[in-house]
Amino acid sequence: MAKMKTISIEAKLDEKFKVEVKAGDRIIYVDQPVAAGGTEAGPNPLEYFLTALAGCIATAARIIANQKRIKLNGLDMKVEGAFDTEVLLGKSRENRAGMTGIKVTLTVDSDMSNEEKKVFIREIESRCPVSDNISNTTPLVIELA
Repeated sequence: MAKMKTISIEAKLDEKFKVEVKAGDRIIYVDQPVAAGGTEAGPNPLEYFLTALAGCIATAARIIANQKRIKLNGLDMKVEGAFDTEVLLGKSRENRAGMTGIKVTLTVDSDMSNEEKKVFIREIESRCPVSDNISNTTPLVIELA
């Protein structure tokens, strides 16, 4: 039987681009660079999106390593993706608003062989909820309160 857990955040936009987010007992900020009209109070939404993916991959890696008693000394990663800014700014409808692809490059600090690392990475990918939400269509509802 599935053991479902619901998580939620609350967010509030100020007069510019800064968004105050309440996540549990923490307050974090989403913002834009000064050059784009923001105040640099925090990463922009796409940086948080990639950050969420990196954080989830790292968390899944640690869970799997602990469960399988793998000595995982560390995990370094680079996460990148490109998107069409003209769509975001309403100047074009030629492409989609989202990223055209996301690439994660991992360096696994462990005594595992390269083949074992590849199997480990595939298991991370299959167990990471953020990776799953990116790879599969997840229903989204945006409604007026």
